[in-house]
Amino acid sequence: MSREDDRATRYQEGSLSLPGTVMLGTGVMIGAGIFALTGQMAQMTGTLFPLAFLAAAVIVSFSAYSYIRISNAWPSAGGIGMYLHKAYGNRLPTAFNALLMYFSMVIAQSFLARTFGSYTMQLFGGDESGRMVPVLGVALILAAFVVNLLSNSLIQGVASVIGILKIGGILIFGLVGVWLADNIAVDFSNPGEAGTIGNFLGATALGILAFKGFTTITNSGSEIKAPHRNVGRAIVISIAACVVIYTLVGFAVASNLSLSEIIETQDYSLAAAARPALGDYGLWFTVAIAMMATAGGILASIFAVSRMLAMLSEMKLVPHRHFGMPGSIQKHTLVYTVVLGLLLTAFFDLSRIAALGIVFYLIMDIAIHWGVLRYLRKDISANAWVPAIAIVLDLLALGGFVWVKLNTDPFVIGVAVVAMMIIAIGEQIFLKKSALNRRATDDEPHAQHHQNEDPYRRKHP
Repeated sequence: MSREDDRATRYQEGSLSLPGTVMLGTGVMIGAGIFALTGQMAQMTGTLFPLAFLAAAVIVSFSAYSYIRISNAWPSAGGIGMYLHKAYGNRLPTAFNALLMYFSMVIAQSFLARTFGSYTMQLFGGDESGRMVPVLGVALILAAFVVNLLSNSLIQGVASVIGILKIGGILIFGLVGVWLADNIAVDFSNPGEAGTIGNFLGATALGILAFKGFTTITNSGSEIKAPHRNVGRAIVISIAACVVIYTLVGFAVASNLSLSEIIETQDYSLAAAARPALGDYGLWFTVAIAMMATAGGILASIFAVSRMLAMLSEMKLVPHRHFGMPGSIQKHTLVYTVVLGLLLTAFFDLSRIAALGIVFYLIMDIAIHWGVLRYLRKDISANAWVPAIAIVLDLLALGGFVWVKLNTDPFVIGVAVVAMMIIAIGEQIFLKKSALNRRATDDEPHAQHHQNEDPYRRKHP
C-alpha cells in the first residue's frame, strides 16, 4: 500500500443503523439543549422560556426540510460540506459556510464539555475557584477522542447505551418534577422587561442551538444503512423526541424554581430544580444524567465534525497539513477538532461559547436554504415555500439574538464578526492559490507533451 493510499479516508458504509444514528443525533441535541441553555434562555426572556423552546422547534422543523431533501438525494459522509458544494461548487460560499458549521460544532463540543464540568462539580458543592469545570471538560474531550479512534460499531454502541440511559433518566426527571410540583402552571402573562419581542427571539435562537445537533446525522450520511431513506427518518425522529423532552423538562424546571433561581443557577439549572422536588437523591440522579448526556453528546459531535472537515480537505476547499502524523486525513481532522475543542473549553465561558455557536450556525443555515432555492430545488424536487420560510425565520431569530447581545455583551458579537472576516479572507486566499496550483499542474503535462513530440517530429517528418 502506498503512502498516499494510507492517507486516504475510509468510510465504513452501512456501519450505522437507524436507531444508532438517532442516538448520535439526540446525543448532541439533548446534551446541549436541556442542561445548560435553560437558564440562559430564562435570563433572556423570563418565564416565556418554555415557549421559546417550542418556537425553536418550529424553526428547526422548517430548516430540517432542506437537509432531508438534499440528504435523500446525495447522502454523504461530508454532510453539510457536500451539500454546500452541490449548491455553490468550488467557491468561497461553500468553504466559508462549511467552516462556519465546523466551528459551530466544535463550539458545541466545548459547550457540552463545560456543562459536564458544571454539573459534576455540584456533587462537591460547586466550583468556587472556577478551575475544575474546564479541567473536567478537557478530560471528557480527551476520553471521547480515545473512543473516536476506535471503530464505528463501538462509537455507535457507546452512544446508544448512553442515549437510552439519559433519555429515560430525563423523562423520569420531567415526569416526577411535574408530578411533585405544587403548581405546574407557568404565568406567561407577566414576563416583565425580559418578555420583549427581541428578547424572545434571542432566546429562541439559543433554543435552536439545542436542536441543531440533528445536523450531525447528515455528516454520517454514507455510513448509515439505506441512507437515502434513513437519514431523513433519523432527523425527524431526533427532532420529535427532543420536542417532547424539552417541553416536559422546561415545565418541570419552571414549576420547581422561581425565575430568579433559574437564572442564578443557569449553568446547572436542572440539578437545582431536582433538589426541591426530590432532595439530595434527585440532585445526584440529575447530575448523573447530565454527565451521561454531555459525554454522549461530545462523542457524537466529534465523530461527525471530524468527518465533515476530512471531506472538505479531500475536496481541496480547506488547507490541510499532516504535521508528521501517521494515518488517514480523517484521523488528522479528528486531532485538529479535539485540540480546538480543548482550547475553547479551557478559555471560554458557557454563555459566550453558545453565542458564537448560534451566530455561526444560523448564517450557515441560511446559506443552505438559499442554495436549495437558487440552485438545487429542481434537482431534489423541493417545494420553494418551505426553505423560503426557513430563511425568514432564521433571520428573525438571528436579528433578535444579535440585538440582545449588542445590548448585553457586544464583545462576543465583535469576536464573531472578526472571526468570520478572518475565515472569509483566509479562504479566499487559499482558494485562489489552489486554483493557480491546479492550472500550473494541468499545464505541466501539456508542455512536457510538446517537448517530447518536437524531436520526434524533426526525426520523422
